[in-house]
Amino acid sequence: MTSTSTSRAGTRIAIVGAGIGGLTLAAELRRRGLEPQVFDQAAELREVGAAVALSANATRFLRDRIDIGEELAVKAADIDGLVLRDGRDGRVLNRTLSRQEYHERAGAPYYGVHRADLQQMLKQAVGDEALHLNKRCVRVEEGRQSAILHFADGDSVEADLVIGADGIRSRLRRELLGYDDVQFSGCHGWRGLVPPEQTPSLPDPEAIQFWMGPQGHLLHYPIGNGEQNFLLVRRHQGPWAEKSWVTPAEENEHLAAFSDWDTAVVEMISAAPAAERWGLFHRPPLQKWSRGRITLIGDAAHAMVPHHGQGANQSIEDAIVLADCLMDGLEQGTGWDRARQRYQEIRAERVRRVQITSLATADALHLPDGPLAEERNARFAAEDFWQRSLAWIHEHVAADAPAPVSV
Repeated sequence: MTSTSTSRAGTRIAIVGAGIGGLTLAAELRRRGLEPQVFDQAAELREVGAAVALSANATRFLRDRIDIGEELAVKAADIDGLVLRDGRDGRVLNRTLSRQEYHERAGAPYYGVHRADLQQMLKQAVGDEALHLNKRCVRVEEGRQSAILHFADGDSVEADLVIGADGIRSRLRRELLGYDDVQFSGCHGWRGLVPPEQTPSLPDPEAIQFWMGPQGHLLHYPIGNGEQNFLLVRRHQGPWAEKSWVTPAEENEHLAAFSDWDTAVVEMISAAPAAERWGLFHRPPLQKWSRGRITLIGDAAHAMVPHHGQGANQSIEDAIVLADCLMDGLEQGTGWDRARQRYQEIRAERVRRVQITSLATADALHLPDGPLAEERNARFAAEDFWQRSLAWIHEHVAADAPAPVSV
């Protein structure tokens, strides 16, 4: 296999992983004149999970940088507000920011979209010539002048910079650390897509909603074809003892613990087979996101649980900031080592905060009945709930992050 090529000497970039973060980075760098190459182990691009919620902190860049805003608006559902509910009786604890208010406050839409649709848009933005499938990276060899990526099929390729965008099970993170540091969050979940006609009792079908109760919660939102994408989460008893992170589920096991919840909840989860149970895992914050010629982005750098719906969004933020830093390094002559350090300095504290609050969100949603749950409900119902709890995530503009002061 021939080495990656580029119009600028010394700027061969290999991106390992064709998920949302890797493709966003490739599209942005190619838009700005570089020719990164993307390698993925899959024979065809097929995202794990049915759908993704894209908040304004990501959609602003897909619209303004990657230029897929018009197609995204056609394929996605423009979410109309956030609703927090009691899972058993369905009462509203808070309803915040209508569609128009969200656009005005956050500066971009909040979309629900099928992952396959999003991935195809990003793939087209990158171009087929830059995408190499059936390429499972098994080792990165550091040389004096370049890194050499070795693939399972015997091919190898040289690059000046290697980006690990290979997800929560990242091979390149293990290369960087020397061990596997994945951690089980204490929760498992079931996923499903449900047509609107199967949820006749569902209130506020155009909103993203959390239904909460002791030991579990339901998150759902619409996607472009009108279906509801849901994640049903339950506290797991004991450690995750399964060999795989995704295991076959017993028939209707996801119904048992939620059978006494609100009619709309039972309708939704009964309409999907939920044939698999997903262990929800995360990884601890890293001290260094780069080693040698390898740099990590997205879940490879900071895998988080989905309770803020920020995994894909933080990957997109990473991609944009890293692209900006690399291009600044080229244009200012400060080099890619400093660019990669600046990227980490800009991103590390933000993603650490998102990781921690995502874990804490499950703790809050799953409280048993009693004084603590009543205090939570009061906090959720407060008029300043959005500003205090969520604005810092959704209204953030990653590209406007101030550059750290040089030491």
